[in-house]
Amino acid sequence: MNKKTALIIGAGPAGLTCALDLLAGSDIKPVIFEADVQPGGISKTVNYKGNRIDIGGHRFFSKSDRVMDRWLDTLPLQSAPACDDLALGRDIFTSFAAGKTAGSADPEKTDGVMLARRRVSHILFGRKFYTYPVSLSAETVRNLGLVRMVKIGLSYMAAKAAPIRPENSLEDFFINRFGRELYATFFEDYTRKVWGRPCSQLKPEWGAQRVKGLSIMGVLLHAVKKIFSAGAAGGDIRQKDTETTLIERYLYPKYGPGQLWERTAELVLEKGGELHYRRRVTGVLLKNGRAEGLKVLDLETNTESEVRGDFVVSTMPVRELIAAMPESGVPQNVREVAAGLEYRDFLTAGFLLRRLKMKNTSPEKTVNDILPDTWIYVQERDVLMGRIQIFNNWSPYLVAEPGNVWLGTEFFANEGDDFWRLSDREISAIAAGELEKIGVADRADILDSTIVRSRKTYPVYYGTYERFSEIREFTDGIANLFLIGRNGMHRYNNMDHSMLSAMTAAENMMAGVAGKSNIWAVNTEQEYHEEKKN
Repeated sequence: MNKKTALIIGAGPAGLTCALDLLAGSDIKPVIFEADVQPGGISKTVNYKGNRIDIGGHRFFSKSDRVMDRWLDTLPLQSAPACDDLALGRDIFTSFAAGKTAGSADPEKTDGVMLARRRVSHILFGRKFYTYPVSLSAETVRNLGLVRMVKIGLSYMAAKAAPIRPENSLEDFFINRFGRELYATFFEDYTRKVWGRPCSQLKPEWGAQRVKGLSIMGVLLHAVKKIFSAGAAGGDIRQKDTETTLIERYLYPKYGPGQLWERTAELVLEKGGELHYRRRVTGVLLKNGRAEGLKVLDLETNTESEVRGDFVVSTMPVRELIAAMPESGVPQNVREVAAGLEYRDFLTAGFLLRRLKMKNTSPEKTVNDILPDTWIYVQERDVLMGRIQIFNNWSPYLVAEPGNVWLGTEFFANEGDDFWRLSDREISAIAAGELEKIGVADRADILDSTIVRSRKTYPVYYGTYERFSEIREFTDGIANLFLIGRNGMHRYNNMDHSMLSAMTAAENMMAGVAGKSNIWAVNTEQEYHEEKKN
């Protein structure tokens, strides 16, 4: 009996997870086509002269036991902290080990290991740092000043006293939870940078997926819980009692997220799957309401071929997927909706520095006494920069020379706009000037720089998105076609949500289930968002 074949478009977290699940539980052979030269999609790690860039930053945590176990089965938890700095402190390691028995992997002796980390993030606003998520600490009160604090308090009370605003926009979503003054202080400008539009023009779905359970009361309760749990032994690695936005502890591969997906790709090949790099899918073959195969372009030879399969799994952008289908096989309304879907693109300017100008004034101990942050959200109106990553704090192994500082300055753009069309040298110059302007680093301390451009990083909830159900109805009707992952579902999923959609799709294929509703339910289930009734 011949094995069935699943043709998988894309070797990102969703595509690789689906392939691995099929190999583990069925006789369905996965064949993956990836246009890039490496796996991981937007979760890949870019290696620049031994200095590694994590595109956008990836914290490995999930409230799904299945996902957490998969990560730790792929890369075991470190056996002991590599050092006693902020991010690898023994108290943090102990908390992680209480949730899952530590492995024997010593990061000083082996590469295949998950590190135990602690998140430290700040908002830079008015050239002052505020803890993120925003906390009502003495530092926050002092930095904001009495007048602004009073305005924030009155604004919050007014929002809670008034009838709940209908949430027709992301602005309504934020104001309902934080009041207008706090929204204007810490959310409005940064969100405009990310999406290229004011919050008043954005759908509330972004907030519903990313900060659904976060509120002033939630922040206060979290702070109280931290006080009373300080010093307590243990803790659950999964942190299921903590709102996702407030998660502080997480796992991280020694060499960045791409390391995990590189290992997963190896497992797919070891178990009998196929993975073809530099292959771009240019067409979807439809016949009698089924996806019979794909047209695949070999980017090395510039030759196109047709590949047949029993299932087609797509993680490619929905706009491109529909465009790749024969015109006669797609209703006109579906084509119109797909063509109107929009995306936000992303650029990282990496800087290797001798030192940072902005000194660490926090009590937290860090290597080289640099700022303790993994991320800094730049809520400054006079710069284009949206975020700064300090890769040393994600993992010290991301930096080739431990004495240097390795930064990622992040910009949000639309492919083809004025900023995107600038040369790499021009973007580096802008980024360097902004680092100096906000007081983080001096140009004279820059040793090297590079630019990484990431296309279609964020599927957005404007354009024709409000009619997305028309696309879903059409694609769900193709019984052997499965849409999974962030771009595959045009949904701003976290990495674990993308994996869960892939796992669910694999289960459906193995069980012969034609329905897709359980796949679309991922990241909408009440229990996952910690809103389950007690």
